[in-house]
Amino acid sequence: MSRNALLLPATGAWQEGDPPGRRQWARLRSALPLESGGELPGARMAYETWGQLAPDASNAVLVLHALTGDSHVSGPAGPGHLTAGWWDGLIGPGRALDTDRWFVVAPNVIGGCQGSTGPSSPHPDGGRWGGAFPFVTTRDQTEAEARLADQLGIDRWALVVGGSMGGMRALEWAVSWPDRVASLLVLASTAAASAEQIAWASVQLGAIRSDANWRGGDYHDAGPGRGPHQGLGLARRLAHVTYRSESELGIRFGRAAQEAEDPWRGGRYQVQSYLDHHASKLVHRFDAGSYVVLTEAMNSHDVGRGRGGTAAALGRVSARTLIAGVDSDRLYPLAQQHHLAAHIPGADRVRTIASPCGHDGFLMEVEQVAALVGELLDTE
Repeated sequence: MSRNALLLPATGAWQEGDPPGRRQWARLRSALPLESGGELPGARMAYETWGQLAPDASNAVLVLHALTGDSHVSGPAGPGHLTAGWWDGLIGPGRALDTDRWFVVAPNVIGGCQGSTGPSSPHPDGGRWGGAFPFVTTRDQTEAEARLADQLGIDRWALVVGGSMGGMRALEWAVSWPDRVASLLVLASTAAASAEQIAWASVQLGAIRSDANWRGGDYHDAGPGRGPHQGLGLARRLAHVTYRSESELGIRFGRAAQEAEDPWRGGRYQVQSYLDHHASKLVHRFDAGSYVVLTEAMNSHDVGRGRGGTAAALGRVSARTLIAGVDSDRLYPLAQQHHLAAHIPGADRVRTIASPCGHDGFLMEVEQVAALVGELLDTE
């Protein structure tokens, strides 16, 4: 990746002047107050929609992305979108989120880098936000999403669905505004970030911040090859190991060397090449500052904060709820989903997604996720 880094812009963020793709934008009508104090002024949110909103706005579905996701849930890669939709098989005519019936909304989270206000965005006073971007929590991010819903004329979601970081925000929605969420699907997520999850995240944050090109987060206009690509790539490598399962990595790669390379003479094993590939892909399409901001937001996640603890907070959920986990997930283990189901009224049993892919199973096993969506929406 070091050879390619010379050709890369300082950030992989979507930039003003880039093709908009399917994005739409909504500027928040007033500054966003933040849990940590202060406010975020002049914020806007990028989002995508599929289908048509019913006259009474009763058919709206909110889809919330994970850490390195964005608003492009469905559709091909193309101008403005470097990758195809990350849940492409879920949305469209005849699919689980049938766009002949449902109006699907997917925002890019505040702090992100694909059109919503984040570290790579213009600062109201000129320049970029960079390292001055404020600390935001998952609760702040859902407040911004609630304001977007208001501007779209959506008082109540027929379904809110999200996995991992998206699941954190889905829970915040259902706890903060129980009357605005009719159905809830939370995948591979937790009521509060655990010590181990924070520990893994802290190493990733350290990798980015120790990059000589980090410059305290003020690198966005440094020029090609001068962004914190090495730190972001290292963070991605570490994260990706936690996203997959030990057995899958063993079956796919074992101890095999990468073709035409000798690990005893400076070459790589196949699993190293695999991690390098995913690091390179992320550096091309993501922003290191957003990775830091969003990771810190995930570390802040605790639905019980200021609400008497997680059990009391989850007890506020009135939505029809399904909680699902991945049987091979070592980052968000099934015990965390059992805790959610035990304390959310009416959640009954945890649904298990069978997958060898670890935490990423909630993204990979689209047919199983589609069945869960159908289990909720087909009751309407």
